[in-house]
Amino acid sequence: MSLFSQNAIKYFTQLKPPSSLPENINVLNPYSNKDVRGVVNEFYHKFFEDADERTFILGINPGRFGGGVTGIAFTDPVALQEHCGIKNNFIKRRELSSKFVYTFIEDYGGVEEFFSKFFISAVYPFALLRDSKNYNYYDSSALYRSLIPHILSSLKAQIKLGAKKDIVICLGKKNANYLQEINEKLGYFKKIIVLDHPRYVMQYKLRKIDGYIKKYMGVLRSC
Repeated sequence: MSLFSQNAIKYFTQLKPPSSLPENINVLNPYSNKDVRGVVNEFYHKFFEDADERTFILGINPGRFGGGVTGIAFTDPVALQEHCGIKNNFIKRRELSSKFVYTFIEDYGGVEEFFSKFFISAVYPFALLRDSKNYNYYDSSALYRSLIPHILSSLKAQIKLGAKKDIVICLGKKNANYLQEINEKLGYFKKIIVLDHPRYVMQYKLRKIDGYIKKYMGVLRSC
């Protein structure tokens, strides 16, 4: 039986972005960078060196300061080094979503405990930019239509890494609407559990962050 790490490394390092997108939207492909491929190898060998299935947690698509830099979803260069113990030469800029994610990961028991049970990724695996700002795969109907074949093939490939099929945790309410539609086409997950997106919490609900962390923890522990 192949290891989760082997499958994940192969999947991410062989990802190919679309050649063109509508409306002047650009794709960031960190996996073309040798340093990123090295980080991806180290991360998955360190935390996923087994054949166990994980509960999937799916965001929207990576941000330009997090997974768009490191190649690891919701993981900015600071979290990669300070929490995951993986030294890197990337510019040490924080990402709001990454700060929230690693707060609840530490509350859960730390990176080793968390990643032994969960896999964090995204519905669409590449960071998208418009006017040098983060853009979501569903922000325009033209973009979504152009990406849907890539999204379906990407999710199929990710699920094969070792997904538990009983539930999937979806980050973001609008993201959940699209994931529900996608899941109806693929027929993989029996139940979708929806949580507010980390970026939303950090931007608009920071004063209530403890309550959101508690809600996250309740869902994670139930899994």
